[in-house]
Amino acid sequence: MLPELAASAATVETVRGQPCIRLTLPSGDSALVALHGAQVLSWVTSGRERLYLSPRAAWDGHSAIRGGIPVCWPQFNQRGPLPKHGFVRNLPWQPVPQDGKGDGGASQASVCLSLADSEATRAWWPEHFSAQLAVTLSAGALRTELQVRNTGEPVGDGARPWDFTTALHTYLRVDDVEHVRLSGLDGCARWDAVADVHGQQHGDVTFAGEYDRVFGAAAAPLHLCDGAHTLQITQSASLSNTVVWNPGSALCARLADMPPEGWRAMLCVEAAQIDQPVALAPGAHWQGWQELRVLTQVS
Repeated sequence: MLPELAASAATVETVRGQPCIRLTLPSGDSALVALHGAQVLSWVTSGRERLYLSPRAAWDGHSAIRGGIPVCWPQFNQRGPLPKHGFVRNLPWQPVPQDGKGDGGASQASVCLSLADSEATRAWWPEHFSAQLAVTLSAGALRTELQVRNTGEPVGDGARPWDFTTALHTYLRVDDVEHVRLSGLDGCARWDAVADVHGQQHGDVTFAGEYDRVFGAAAAPLHLCDGAHTLQITQSASLSNTVVWNPGSALCARLADMPPEGWRAMLCVEAAQIDQPVALAPGAHWQGWQELRVLTQVS
């Protein structure tokens, strides 16, 4: 059953069998968010789709959807005993009633989705938690903010701290990844996951072949230059890593949910917390966000 929403800027619809919430602005900007995984699937501004969504993505309600902005939590990649990138991207979330606050009129629209521990999550991970993802659409910009809380009682049996790693696994649509440039990471520490080499970034990041690197996040925003289009990417200080990933031709050909040439049209720039897991005591909470903003628009 699709949810009821108070905000006039948010409507509900079914996409490929999955319940979704669409945010719209009078300017024509829009965002589409699936309840499955609280995953942003589309962001359109100035008539251009800014996120990559694979035409071969799985829509079975159980698997991760390839593209958009998956939420990786409470584990990034395979760095731990949980399923790859955790389990919350594979579960249905629920809208949080906003009493009309999701309606920002002509300036913005937002929706908040939530997930709490259940018998299903405790089969993977025994901890008590709640998570919320807020998606805010404004003119030329999209902000995603993840909040998590340790809901174990500070006093009582079974109350204990736990830790996590996380990422907002943002797939950006580009015209041709071999012709884009990502600036702002010059001087940042990096780990090349393909070659398993630690080092430091020098100059802008460019792409030729498989690319998978974890950076210490820059203090200033990043800029993705894609022809006449420039996208500014900002993240909170609570997300101290930036992951940049493109599968390249060979790996993309082995991914069943990607077309063979899909790697050319996408680049992941992910706000993440990986190198230092976040520890949460019972009752404590954490939040982190990423904002995408178009700086250069062409007709």
